[in-house]
Amino acid sequence: QVQLVESGGGLVQPGDSLRLTCAASGRTSGSYTMGWFRQAPGKEREFVAAWRRHGGTTTYYAESVKGRFTISRDDAKNTVDLQMNSLRPEDTAVYRCGLGLRLITSSVRNGDAYASWGQGTQVTVSS
Repeated sequence: QVQLVESGGGLVQPGDSLRLTCAASGRTSGSYTMGWFRQAPGKEREFVAAWRRHGGTTTYYAESVKGRFTISRDDAKNTVDLQMNSLRPEDTAVYRCGLGLRLITSSVRNGDAYASWGQGTQVTVSS
């Protein structure tokens, strides 16, 4: 089973940037999706962004992060990064990456469809 490890979280001020990395052990073939989700205290898990390989590749974003966050995949390093710019206090959460196999488009934003998860990394945006 592929293991995922996130890194890059921290404490930043509003307007700052952070880059999260999800490193995967082992290779995945065929159609798969790497997704970033977040969960703030007292709130439900929330989809953030996903990178999906299905012949071609497609990226997906939550409306709340579109234009500020960018997800990217580095095949050589076997990582998926989440570049987060213009961070806001409401972005504060534990960010986790997940791996989903053969997901259909309608499942990409559903965390229950992902088979493997990392342990998470804390992002705190505060002045």
